[in-house]
Amino acid sequence: MSSHHCLPLALLLGTLTSCSHQPSLPVYWQIPPFQLTAQTGQPFDSKTLAGDIWVADFIYTSCPGPCPRMSSQMRGVQAAIAALPDVKLLSFTVDPQNDTPATLAAYATRYRAEPGRWFFLTGAQSTLQDLCRNGFKLGNVDGSMTHSTRFVLVDRHSRVRGFYNPTTEDGAVTHLLRDIHALEKETDVRS
Repeated sequence: MSSHHCLPLALLLGTLTSCSHQPSLPVYWQIPPFQLTAQTGQPFDSKTLAGDIWVADFIYTSCPGPCPRMSSQMRGVQAAIAALPDVKLLSFTVDPQNDTPATLAAYATRYRAEPGRWFFLTGAQSTLQDLCRNGFKLGNVDGSMTHSTRFVLVDRHSRVRGFYNPTTEDGAVTHLLRDIHALEKETDVRS
């Protein structure tokens, strides 16, 4: 290759690398509006999240497997975002038959969930099924108690921006926190 061909390539590579210092997070899809019940027994409407960044997961309170670890890690996220009032945490139950608001409230207390920041949500199984399967695309709420262990990052416009699996990926929570801070800095990025 002659030297005059290398210069444009070097310029192009220099341009590409200089633009990649802060890649914006991908925009996956929109989470549809939903109405559920919070651990307080009060109705919870997703419209209250407008303008907030939020992290969601799917758990159940009697889970013998990954849920306690997931909730402990979510508590760590809560501590790390203490100075960011517009970041919320939502844990959806996959066991609405047993996870009543009172049961979820006791679970929330166990994990020191901050009222008004970390919500534990229940509702009709059909609503949770539709939200899990079609909204988050994370599987089923079908009574089998099998569920995804991923955390989902959602932006101020209710769009999914990232997936993190703290039970299987080293550094997943660190990666999630970095992406929350990136979304905090993001100006109005609408697709």
